[in-house]
Amino acid sequence: MNNFKYIFLTLLIFPLGGYAEDLLIKNGDIHIGDGTNSFKGDIYIQNGLIKKIGDLDIAASRTIDASNKIITPGFISPMTAIGIVEIGALDVTRDDEADYLNMGFSIFRAFNPNSTLIPWNRSNGLTSVITLPQQTSLPLAGLGSFFVLDGNKNINGLEDMVMLGRIGPSNGSRSEDFDYLEDLLNLGKNSKNKPVEKMMDDPLAQFLELQTQDIEALDKLVNKNLPLIIETNRASDILHLIDLKKKFKLNLILAGIEDAPLVIEELAESNIPVIINPMDNIPNSFDELSSSLKLASLLNDAGITIMFDSDRSHNYHLIRQGAGNAVAYGMDYEDAISGLSKNVADVFNINNRGSIKVGFYADIVIWDADPLEPSSFPTNVIINGNEIDLTTRSSRLKDRYIKKLSQK
Repeated sequence: MNNFKYIFLTLLIFPLGGYAEDLLIKNGDIHIGDGTNSFKGDIYIQNGLIKKIGDLDIAASRTIDASNKIITPGFISPMTAIGIVEIGALDVTRDDEADYLNMGFSIFRAFNPNSTLIPWNRSNGLTSVITLPQQTSLPLAGLGSFFVLDGNKNINGLEDMVMLGRIGPSNGSRSEDFDYLEDLLNLGKNSKNKPVEKMMDDPLAQFLELQTQDIEALDKLVNKNLPLIIETNRASDILHLIDLKKKFKLNLILAGIEDAPLVIEELAESNIPVIINPMDNIPNSFDELSSSLKLASLLNDAGITIMFDSDRSHNYHLIRQGAGNAVAYGMDYEDAISGLSKNVADVFNINNRGSIKVGFYADIVIWDADPLEPSSFPTNVIINGNEIDLTTRSSRLKDRYIKKLSQK
């Protein structure tokens, strides 16, 4: 029994996967991620956490000289399919859609920590992601989860912490989609303190063939403050969604919002955070006639909380290129860094990540130059205080063929 207690206490102190020895990063240009100006300093890491920041005189097991380099929090991509889609064209490599579940569909147990996309995106500065299911024909799809990209087989993340939805072009009418959305939200509202079995008798639940998991997910969405990402673009749709947020007190995040400049005052007043792709500037439909490279700057000036997305499948690390583009068209630089890190953690309730602060997990990236320039790359990626090997399948292929060429 004594041996068992010893092992149990050891696991509490040193979780599976463990932590690296203490680490000191010296002389870097530190961007905390909270919107404040950068400063030159040192960071001391111990047991996976940031212990001290400043001008430090500490002897550590390992020291990294970050002179003439930039230090940022590890970036967090808020909308990905990392870990559940390997090759989009091959159904056997996709775990992002369900056969019988709708808004209750969870992708958490399908996550593959050995996905080839993880080292690729990690070597480009992503240390964690939110992975989402595929959109469906209904205005509400399934549940997404947060994952730390540490490559540990014991998955480190937050299960079912956001729901996904969409309002926009469909086979039917968007008016019907809004009716469906409001009816589903009412179903969730009415499920409070009621047995799921009773809610299954609801005509809408029967018509849509909803399962118990779907009802439980709607209950979390409406009654327990579960974040909801809705993809939409048209200005009138944004206004309708603002009204629904007020009516049901939703924890709403809007993604896309190409027409936002037309309703920017209403959007700012609603306090709804947004996820945008600053590379979009050409309308792809009549819902996107106001597309502009200045969208991020306009939203930032209005005080709206911004996060970033990329339309390049698999290359989710390109959110930093999008953030750089946003800065080039007027967005504040430090606010752009926040949009890649702290804002995501704050909006989605990801505790103790997204910023370089004492007591936070040591998710830190050291860059050879400006991280918002596509030509810059990490020299060191640290997740939970552990230095990560930056080798990827692409780098191995490069080394192989360079070696062959040098032998000729």
